[in-house]
Order: sequence, then C-alpha cells, then structure tokens
Amino acid sequence: MTEANRRALADKALFLGPAALLLVLFFLAPIFVNFFVAFSDMAQTVRFDDFPTTKQFNKLGHLDPEAFLGIDLRRSFYKALMLTLVFVVLTLGLFNVTFALILALATTAIPPRMGAFFRAVWLLPRMSPSVVYALLWLWVIDSSERGLFNQIVMFAGLPQMNLKLDHPMAVIVVANGLIGASLGVIIFTSAIRSIPEHLFHAARADGAGPLSIARHVVLPALRWPISYITIYQALALLVSFEYIFLIMGPARSTMTMAMLSYTKSLAPQIGGGQYAYGAAIATILIVIGIVVALVMWRLTNMKALLQRPRIEVR
Repeated sequence: MTEANRRALADKALFLGPAALLLVLFFLAPIFVNFFVAFSDMAQTVRFDDFPTTKQFNKLGHLDPEAFLGIDLRRSFYKALMLTLVFVVLTLGLFNVTFALILALATTAIPPRMGAFFRAVWLLPRMSPSVVYALLWLWVIDSSERGLFNQIVMFAGLPQMNLKLDHPMAVIVVANGLIGASLGVIIFTSAIRSIPEHLFHAARADGAGPLSIARHVVLPALRWPISYITIYQALALLVSFEYIFLIMGPARSTMTMAMLSYTKSLAPQIGGGQYAYGAAIATILIVIGIVVALVMWRLTNMKALLQRPRIEVR
C-alpha cells in the first residue's frame, strides 16, 4: 500500500469512524435486536422457548384471499394503523409544515428584534420538560370548569366540553403540532433570511405586494427546506408517543402503533411485558418508516439536494 493510500484510509477512519461507530451502536444494533426479539416468544424474561417463530406476527393478522391486499388484520392493530395515519397526516400537514411556514413568514416580515422575540417564545415548550408541557395541556383540556378551554367557552356563553373524551385525536394533534412546529420555524426562517435582498427589492419595484412576494420569491426558495421538514417530521411522528401517553394515557381512542408497541412492551400494569409482541409491532413500524422515507425521498427528489462537496481536505 502506498503512502497516499494509507493517508487516505487514515483520513476516512478519522472523519467517518466516530460517526460510523455511533450509527452502529445506537441505530443499527437496536434494529437488529428488535428483529431478533420479534421472531421469538420472549415475555418478561430473556428466555427463548421458541425461535425463530412468526407467532407474534400471526397475532396481528393472517393471510386471507378475500381480505383487502390478502391480509386480514386484527381489529385493534388495524385501528392503530388508521389512527397513526390520521395523526401523522394531520399533524404534519396542519402544523409541522403549514403552521411553521406561516410563523416563519410572519416573524421575518416584522422588525428583526420583535421577530426574534416571538420565535424565542415559540421555542419555550420545546425547551421545557415534557412532563411540564403535558401538565399544562391537562389543565387546558380539564373537563371541569377549572379547565382553561372550558373557562373560555363558558365566557362565550357555550356549554362545557370534555375534549379528552369527545375529541381525543384533535387534542394530540394540536399538542404535538404546536411543539413540533418550532423546528420548522427555525429551518424556514434561516432559509428565508438566506434569500438575497435584491430579489425582494426587485419584486417591490415591479409592484409586487406581500402575498405576491411570498408566492413568487419566498416559496420557490423554500423547496428543499419544506421537503426536508416533511420527510424528517413524518418519520418522527410515526414513532412519537411521548406526549400522547403523558396527556391521554393508554386510551384506545389515541392508541397509535407506537403507543401500542410501547404499552405491549414496557408500560407497567396495562399489558406490558409482552416484549416479543411489542417488538413485532415495532418491526412493522420500522418497515413502514423505511417505505415512507423512500417514497417521499423519491417524490421530493432529495437526491438533488445532496450535491458533491466542492472543497478539498488536502
């Protein structure tokens, strides 16, 4: 091996080694362990009496030529699948992309200090402990007259409402959406500020108003940030269950796939301890995530975003 090749290998090991090690330890190894457990009968111990086996997947559904796509899913799993779809689509579409974009446009259109203040305020829930954020939401949706939402509707002369019971999906969509929009605000704001100022001046000189500038100058420049936020947040929402569990608990009305996997595996006193069953659900969730990522990657043409670097190390 020549001196140049040894130096090239040393450079690769130096720059890529730590990242590759972290990738293997914290991303690939957990997926491998999950697959291993999913094809076993592991319960509350590490003892395997039957391996490999597909009995955990058989609990979720079975082949049926007369069923849709040839698979007859268990009712609870089918419901969790549909709830996950509704939760991801609504939270992503209404808040993580659309609302975040509106906030970024609004806070960059006002004086810089005022815009920075509003963005900082919006980041407060993200910086707060999850339990504190969940407790605030429990106070907001309290079904009694002490709840903030009921205080508002009673002030308006309307009857009290039990949002947790009557509109559970709306509660988790808004709760997750408001805190999830903060990432989009930061990314979109940075992208808007990177647009050359002369484009805004030229648009105003041509008589364009704020809406025309947003449509013809800002939005085209946000193609890649919007694509990135869409893919990243979609995958994050697929496996999100933290705020759902803290606010709604193990309610069937908000039992998404991530929640179902957690409750079957680790949630004490509510069906936990079925490690293999929970791992089987998580395996299906991983496969869905991979498919969603590949489809969205293709649709948004994200490959064009990853251009070859134009700098040289040595």
